[in-house]
Amino acid sequence: MRHLFTYLIGLIFGVGISLSGMANPAKVINFFDVAGTWDPSLAFVMGGALLVTFIGYRIVLKRERPVCEPTFDIPTRRDLDARLIGGSALFGVGWGIAGFCPGGALPALGTLDPNVFVFTLALVVGIFAARSLMRLTAQRQAKPKPI
Repeated sequence: MRHLFTYLIGLIFGVGISLSGMANPAKVINFFDVAGTWDPSLAFVMGGALLVTFIGYRIVLKRERPVCEPTFDIPTRRDLDARLIGGSALFGVGWGIAGFCPGGALPALGTLDPNVFVFTLALVVGIFAARSLMRLTAQRQAKPKPI
């Protein structure tokens, strides 16, 4: 049942991304081009998503527990660290250059545009590179320092 819900949520998200035009990199890049062909529609899509999320959280968190999990898994950290800021900056720069974010690229794979496949491949390579880097960093920090 959990996999069915996951699939349906992903399907709804993908259809929404596609219908809103956010799977089109030109539309996204035009949003960032405030001095040129600026297209504010991405702000309306984000605003709509925030509104739905705000209302959805208010409704869902009144429940005793989630439908498919024993407890809610809500982050408790509120600090800003270098990983969060660096990752956010890297995400934003990549989004502005390529016109794709991971959420928009996956539904766009259905267009068979080679640029989407290049972006998705780079995304996967980046995920594995980041995991390897985090693992190496953790191993270095765990090693005892020589006296």
